[in-house]
Amino acid sequence: MPQEGAVLKTIGNTPLVELTRLDTGLCRLFVKLENQNPTGSIKDRIGLSMVEAAEREGRIKPGGTLIEATAGNTGLGLALVASQKGYRLILVIPDKMSQEKVLHLRALGAEIHLTRSDVGKGHPEYYQDIAERLAREIPGGFYVNQFANPANPLAHEATTGPEIWAQCGHMLDAVVAGVGSGGTLSGLSRYFARVAPHVEMVLADPQGSVLADVVRTGRIQKEAGSWLVEGIGEDFVPPNCDLSRVRRAYEVDDAESFLTARALLRQEGILGGSSTGTLVAAALRYCREQSAPKRVVTLVCDSGNKYLTKMYNDYWMFEQGLLDRPRQDNLVDLIVRRYREGGAVTLSPDDSLLLAYRRMKLFDVSQIPVMEGERVAGILDESDLLMHVHADPARFKEPVRTAMVTAVETIAPDAPVASLLPIFQRDHVAVVADRGSFVGLITRIDLLNYLRQQLG
Repeated sequence: MPQEGAVLKTIGNTPLVELTRLDTGLCRLFVKLENQNPTGSIKDRIGLSMVEAAEREGRIKPGGTLIEATAGNTGLGLALVASQKGYRLILVIPDKMSQEKVLHLRALGAEIHLTRSDVGKGHPEYYQDIAERLAREIPGGFYVNQFANPANPLAHEATTGPEIWAQCGHMLDAVVAGVGSGGTLSGLSRYFARVAPHVEMVLADPQGSVLADVVRTGRIQKEAGSWLVEGIGEDFVPPNCDLSRVRRAYEVDDAESFLTARALLRQEGILGGSSTGTLVAAALRYCREQSAPKRVVTLVCDSGNKYLTKMYNDYWMFEQGLLDRPRQDNLVDLIVRRYREGGAVTLSPDDSLLLAYRRMKLFDVSQIPVMEGERVAGILDESDLLMHVHADPARFKEPVRTAMVTAVETIAPDAPVASLLPIFQRDHVAVVADRGSFVGLITRIDLLNYLRQQLG
């Protein structure tokens, strides 16, 4: 086997910084910047710990295959370790994982099996069950099983906990953590039970997860829901999850998680991921409830670089109904990219078709309005562009006016929602115009997003 990469030695010993611009009440709130690990996540710690434990125990042989079920960052940690140690890695991941994570995993050499995120244990497409089956079927396969692998919490008991305790100067009152596999919270809980039993363990849980309910009542009393936050929250209590020392739990919905992460970046300059938003939101609530000063630590679990197209993208947030904007109670509420706010992607008739193609790719849109002043003169979509250039790619140099469709379907902002359906049945996009001035486009997916949001 090739020599291990030195990058593995950079895992851990991450900085601890105080939040000074967010409202922390009477408390001092510190965050441990786990986004400074090599793949940008706290899971690098357990990736290394679990693989090295398997090596010591003889459960993985040189050139063997690691198999794991992961919602994201554990996969990245394992991919880093596998690439540096010469192992094959197969990951089974639910389909809510951000595209940035998937691309990162593939760039590290991991093999990806994508499965559903809306099914529970026992379903044939449940990601953990698929990973376990693959490990049985593949010769030399080792199922890492972060959810029950004792080397997972041990990584945090042996490294993360002692680092926090030393960085706080042995002055700490509470730690706020989330649960994905349970390793972080359990490892920290065991460490502080031994060295500082007064330190309170606090759970931050996405709304829809069952774990906060378990802390309050001692058992699962509701069916799991769904949530967009990645990496934490569960529909069962993982074997590695020790909640015995957790005395307080906060449920945080997606909107609060994402908006808190965005505020953390804007006010503190820290680019954290979606689970970071959940942890910081819960920590802020805990801090603001205290009647006496306390020193509190939580974690920046991973980097927000992995979510730039999601929670840091205003248009994605609008589509999910998670970012407030003034309601007009008409069709304007369905428009994600509004022209007057500078959000619409547009062309002029004299722009080249090559520029049109580049804008479609850059902004991930399939149709673009062509403007003359404030008026829509036409629409150019992928089909128009393809039909125009397929016989002669040199026609990319021609102006947009040569390929655009001028018969646009215009509708007033105060038209009923139902009036969109005939437009879509004609396979057109709806152009919303107010007294001749362009307001924005409405597509089928915009209408579907709007209707889904009506469910609450």
